[in-house]
Amino acid sequence: MLFSKSPDETLNLGTRLGSLLKIGDVVCLYGELGSGKTVFAKGIACSLGISERDIASASFVIIGAYSALIHGARAPFYHIDLYRIENPGEVDSIGIEEFIGGEGVAVIEWAERLGKSPDSISVRLKILNADKREITIGGIDDEDWDYKQDRQA
Repeated sequence: MLFSKSPDETLNLGTRLGSLLKIGDVVCLYGELGSGKTVFAKGIACSLGISERDIASASFVIIGAYSALIHGARAPFYHIDLYRIENPGEVDSIGIEEFIGGEGVAVIEWAERLGKSPDSISVRLKILNADKREITIGGIDDEDWDYKQDRQA
């Protein structure tokens, strides 16, 4: 379990996770409105060579595609925001399967709206107060995470 005391810290945690991602990885973001999911997604994008300002809450664009640099290789980065999806059946109609687990990296906000989660890294963001967030990351090797954390401290 991690704690963030600001959007900058949440962004930095996203950047750290992004540096561990490999082609084919899927990151599912869970949390209530305002918990920091988009900020975390921006951090992941930054670590892959995508400008933070290019990643916006995609509430009106469900899938954004970008060119990323993942461990030296060019690959697509998909930012998927399911905020407007009301039931899992709608997910099938947007063809999301072609963006998940393929030749790129996918980050899915409001992943609980998928109905069933793909094999993925899960990030749960919980609001503790106006500034503080509790962030739990699952599906990532703890040794890799700790190594990166120690190297960036």
